Amino acid sequence: MSYFTSGNRTQRESPIVFNLIIINAIVFLAQIIVKQVDLTELGSLHYYKSPAFKPVQLVTNMFMHGGFGHILFNMFALYIFGSILERFWGSKKFLLFYLVCGIGASVCVELTIPFSAEQFAKSAIALQEGVSKQQLIEYFMYNYQALGASGAIMGVMAAFAWLFPNTQLYIMFIPFPVKAKYVIPVYILIDLFGGLYRIAGDNVAHFAHLGGALIGFLLVLYWNKNNRRTFY
Repeated sequence: MSYFTSGNRTQRESPIVFNLIIINAIVFLAQIIVKQVDLTELGSLHYYKSPAFKPVQLVTNMFMHGGFGHILFNMFALYIFGSILERFWGSKKFLLFYLVCGIGASVCVELTIPFSAEQFAKSAIALQEGVSKQQLIEYFMYNYQALGASGAIMGVMAAFAWLFPNTQLYIMFIPFPVKAKYVIPVYILIDLFGGLYRIAGDNVAHFAHLGGALIGFLLVLYWNKNNRRTFY
């Protein structure tokens, strides 16, 4: 007996990943094409004390991106790691995981914006031009915007590293494969350094990445608590 199946392999085996990629691509195109309304401003995550803040931004910022390279990297990572997790967990569980990681990353950003503002003020050139540190902190907090799926993606990557630690990954400029349990923690450490010691001109939301990775790790640890498989 034969069966007819429509759609490509990703659409059939990882429908949530497929649809998330489509949604992100559509939103990104809308950010570029729609001129009547600033969708990026509306959908990005603002500090909760800012007049521009709306609670829905805790979710909408996950589907916004700041440029082609930004969305390309995120969607590539979602495809590579998310497809495997969706097939492993099932679509409903993966979607729940993805959304929880993304929202958790947004909450982490909100909690760490005051610290990031302090770091920004310390590194700002404007201090040399007579602008006070407090003015810079207030400017940063009330004009801050975070956007991107990176927090949720980092959660996906953290879960992948825990569940499939010995998977060999090929990294750009490294001529040999490296296991996931080594690669992904390095990314997390880079974000930790970037968040704690902000460099002038750095516009990466490091604490969103860290928040997503932490939530992802804790969630997969809880779900996997009865599995005695070793990380090594």
